[in-house]
Amino acid sequence: MLRVLFQLLGVLLLIPLVAIATLWFVHRDADGPSVLFPGGELVSGALHAGPEPGWSFTDHVGVVELQLENPVSSRRVWIMEADGRIYVPSGYMTSLLGRLWKHWAFHADDGDGLALVRIDGVRYERRLERVREGPELDLITAKMAAKYGAPVIPADIEAGNTWIFELAPR
Repeated sequence: MLRVLFQLLGVLLLIPLVAIATLWFVHRDADGPSVLFPGGELVSGALHAGPEPGWSFTDHVGVVELQLENPVSSRRVWIMEADGRIYVPSGYMTSLLGRLWKHWAFHADDGDGLALVRIDGVRYERRLERVREGPELDLITAKMAAKYGAPVIPADIEAGNTWIFELAPR
């Protein structure tokens, strides 16, 4: 009886694990991320050409799709505009969760930082530049708190707990 119970428990655990692994595998090459899984290359949407836009319109955008060019993968991230420039955060960077879940931030910081961001169907070529200190941190953290209710302070960024990247023009 105990053996049958363990087999039943094993099957009940195996089914959701296989389903999650299958969804991740199928979605890894999709045009953009899903809510739960990273995606592939951002291919749809017009590629922005022309002068740098005024980024204040992102105040009404909750998440954007961000794709690194090396390695090519995309995910959904928060976005904040401060002083005419745009930023994306990556939290939990000194925790085990951050090291397991936030590979993109490590790749962006260690590599060339070339990226695409898709906002409302338009793709923008950007370069991720990590912001470690400076007077703009007060503006960024204030915007992050107001927009997302995330209580991040400049000291968290300076200590490396939260990483902030500017989405700078290429």
